[in-house]
Amino acid sequence: MPDATLTLRTAEASDIEALDRLFGQSYPVLLKPDYPPSVLVTAVPLISKAQPGLIASGTYFVICDGEDIVGAGGWTMQAPGGRPGQRGIGHVRHVVTDHRRTREGIGRQLMEYVILHAHACGMTQLHCQSTRTAVPFYESLGFVTEAGIEVPLRPGITFPAVFMRRRLA
Repeated sequence: MPDATLTLRTAEASDIEALDRLFGQSYPVLLKPDYPPSVLVTAVPLISKAQPGLIASGTYFVICDGEDIVGAGGWTMQAPGGRPGQRGIGHVRHVVTDHRRTREGIGRQLMEYVILHAHACGMTQLHCQSTRTAVPFYESLGFVTEAGIEVPLRPGITFPAVFMRRRLA
């Protein structure tokens, strides 16, 4: 059950520093069991930075415990990597939970809100480029695995991920 002291709000530009810290501290710890050291050294630093455009979208959210951001994530119509979106399809974006706070319902509270928000905005399905680590979490939310993918980050650097999909009702 979600902690009653947690609050969910739309992310703001002033959150960037705290989000960078959250990604930078949590992703290496959370992803270590599922990725080789080469990926942790090359790719994880690139995905561990807040994206100002995503934060400015109005569809990126944070969960706070008091003043501390303990979870973040959202959705956009535009596909990751700047690819154009398709009508009715939303894309889950840059989800993280503080590595010291996993299994407390923070990620679930966040993603349940993201799902409701995307549906209220007319989305009929959500696509997700999940880390290997997060596949069971997304499956618990009704996402279905479609395929393993390589997400291009920079020339010569890709991130192994899993493409998942969820229909919205």
